[in-house]
Amino acid sequence: MAVNVAPTKETPPGPVPSRWVPWLVIGLWVALAAVMVPLSGKLSSVTKDRAVDALPASADSTKVAALEDKLPGGEENTFVFVYHRAGGVTADDRASVERHYNTMATRYPPKVTPPAGENDEGPPTQISNDGKAMMFTLNVSTSYGEPAVLTGPMRDIAKDRPAGLDLDVTGPAGIDADMDAVFDGIDVQVFLTTVIVVTILLILTYRSPVLWFIPLVAVGVAALTSMATVYLLVKGFGLVINSQNSALLTILVFGVGTDYALLLIARYREALHQHENVRVAMLHALRGAAPAIVASAATVIGGLLCLLAADLNETRGLGPIGAAGILCALVAMLTLFPAVLVVLGRRIFWPAIPRFGTAMQQKPGLWGRLGAAISRRRWVATLASLGVLGVLTIGLTGNTSILREQDQFLSTPESVTGFTVLREHFPELGGQPMTVFTRAAYQEQVLDVVKHTPGVAQVETGETKEGWVDISVFPKDAPDTTAEYDTIRRVRAAVHTVNGAEALVGGPSAEHLDTDVTTRRDQKVVIPLVLAVVLIILGLLLRAIVAPLMLMATVIVSFAAAFGGSVFIFEMILGFKGIDYSVPLLAFMFLVALGVDYNIFLTHRAREETVRLGTRDGILKALSATGGVITSAGLVLAATFAVLVSLPLVMLVELGFLVAFGVLLDALLVRSVLVPALTLLIGRRIWWPSRLSRPAAETPPTARHSLADDQEPVLQR
Repeated sequence: MAVNVAPTKETPPGPVPSRWVPWLVIGLWVALAAVMVPLSGKLSSVTKDRAVDALPASADSTKVAALEDKLPGGEENTFVFVYHRAGGVTADDRASVERHYNTMATRYPPKVTPPAGENDEGPPTQISNDGKAMMFTLNVSTSYGEPAVLTGPMRDIAKDRPAGLDLDVTGPAGIDADMDAVFDGIDVQVFLTTVIVVTILLILTYRSPVLWFIPLVAVGVAALTSMATVYLLVKGFGLVINSQNSALLTILVFGVGTDYALLLIARYREALHQHENVRVAMLHALRGAAPAIVASAATVIGGLLCLLAADLNETRGLGPIGAAGILCALVAMLTLFPAVLVVLGRRIFWPAIPRFGTAMQQKPGLWGRLGAAISRRRWVATLASLGVLGVLTIGLTGNTSILREQDQFLSTPESVTGFTVLREHFPELGGQPMTVFTRAAYQEQVLDVVKHTPGVAQVETGETKEGWVDISVFPKDAPDTTAEYDTIRRVRAAVHTVNGAEALVGGPSAEHLDTDVTTRRDQKVVIPLVLAVVLIILGLLLRAIVAPLMLMATVIVSFAAAFGGSVFIFEMILGFKGIDYSVPLLAFMFLVALGVDYNIFLTHRAREETVRLGTRDGILKALSATGGVITSAGLVLAATFAVLVSLPLVMLVELGFLVAFGVLLDALLVRSVLVPALTLLIGRRIWWPSRLSRPAAETPPTARHSLADDQEPVLQR
């Protein structure tokens, strides 16, 4: 049966601002945008996508990279050129390969000329034992350009070769070049795709030719402001930001900003039916929605700032970067967005304009019927929800091993093909070369212990620079495998036994090993911090202990289910060969902080209604009132993260899918079924130790009401 909600008298919750105040707010934002928007375009100029920029300064591989950059000639890019012919290389092939090497070595000579007698044994070309492939390694100083810039001219040189002789440019620099190609223009692509997705969803949500545009503009301003703010933070405090974090910033701001807009509009529409003055209606809407929105933003900001405890530079950098973005979204959606809505008035809702004096009908609808069904079958709803989540969690038994770098691409690039060919024809050079730096006086001792280390296939001595010698060490095993990592550990242990050598072991695979070790450490430190911070914020908002603990438990179970279901999809359907090292921690942080949002929106409204109706009717009224808007918010947030699935990198696909799936699971199952069912089972004790948990006999007579079947009190506000 429909219930009419009649209009009330003009009862503003505080002083009504002048009609000029919204215009002043808009003017301030226009002035701010004039300063910040030009700065937002500079964010890409400070992004750093080198693997070493992500590592902590204490890592061995980071010290190697810093030493390479410091010594004369600067850091070097290592390219590996692999030539192969199915019928076996010919004499013309060999001559062509040596000519290519000589041409490239002449065009890209070392910045520091090696002493006489060093590296004068001729072109370092090698032919495979099966006679079907040749290869050589070329170290090029970064002063000549980044790998993506160098690869094209090098391939042009190698075009002049006999027909049928194939070439793959690989090595660490080759993979970096292909990775750069993936991230080229990613900021613009993510921004435009996100705008399109959010636009479509807003149009479908409001079915209005105008209303969808207002939240989109406000969120867009927030996104550009956040990009400018992050640029200033990077320049001022030396934060590390890469293309991945830059894309996540855009996704976060658009996702949460649109969620806040949906929640505020829903409250504003209700208030317009009851208040003639739009400014009074907006004050009532802000009074009802702002606490939940602020608490929601606080959980995400608090969770992100927990990343400052991480050792991995790119993970730690995401903390203040993401927090700045959320703060910009919060401020914009609580100031600029309401100001624009007030200035435009009721007509912005055309054609379904909410009229003052016209009673708004609240029909039970889908969410009311769902709440009634849950109330009748509380245990069934609880056990069925937990059963679904439990089944999805089984997926965690699948392949959760660390994803290798060459498996990061959705489509196999030339650099990965080259590693496969290299492994096939040069099995003794299966891994990426390690770089060992040692003091020149201890060169022979270090060489000796490295050569006798199990798992080492070949050792090459490089140049001597300012008392340091670099040694290239080729492992026998394939890159980024457990066997290769074990070899790196053995080499490190061996060279550290040479007293006075100050030996360091780095290189691409060593960087990946250090990243894996650091990530595991970060997970142990950051995850408990995120849980503690979110739990404290929930406790402060709900003024209870039981409710926050229950909500956190449901979110953790939801994360495990989302992760398990995603692992199944990644392994069995998409054919991915592991999970990127950064995905578990980032996904946990996003899903705990963002997943709690929907529980905040529901339980904050439930607490508000419980004051008048009691816990049972309060949670059912909250579910009925917030069901549509929270579901819409969940779909928008999931869709914005799903934008990452369109990018050609496995890591971004995994993170985007996992978070989108987890958000939908939270919004459609956990918040809609499990949380209401558990609340009904626990009853008024859910609000312990606040006064809402007291039995009817402990409440003042004026606060008593005809109690529901669970004998819960109705307390006056």
